[in-house]
Amino acid sequence: MKIILLEDDKIQNVSDGYARNYLLPRGLAITATPAAITAVEKRKEKKLAEIEARKKTMQATADQLSALEVTITADVGEGGKLFGSVTTNDIARAIKQSAGIDVDRRKIELTEPLKVVGDYTVNIKLYQDILASPKIKVSPK
Repeated sequence: MKIILLEDDKIQNVSDGYARNYLLPRGLAITATPAAITAVEKRKEKKLAEIEARKKTMQATADQLSALEVTITADVGEGGKLFGSVTTNDIARAIKQSAGIDVDRRKIELTEPLKVVGDYTVNIKLYQDILASPKIKVSPK
């Protein structure tokens, strides 16, 4: 029997008993009629269009963030070492203040802790394969 799984809009062939006794009564699938198949194809096209639009906006945000240079001031001890370190929370807050872009701190990838005064490049994963690399400058107060 040909059915459409509702969770992920897949068209599959399953045994008649499995479809009638399990999938259809629980509302996990519907029978694959020509009208239902057309509706699934339209939903897939709409979903792909939404994904493409989201990718375009994320790419524009990534370009804007990559051109950004953010300065974070911190308390410094001897030899340019910081008291503590600059965290992803500090970086997200500084980006919000300077550019007005909300960045989730969990999306910021630090290769090493920022514990010394200097210039750093940080990767921010905005979407599946879209990365932004703003420059972070840590300076003394």
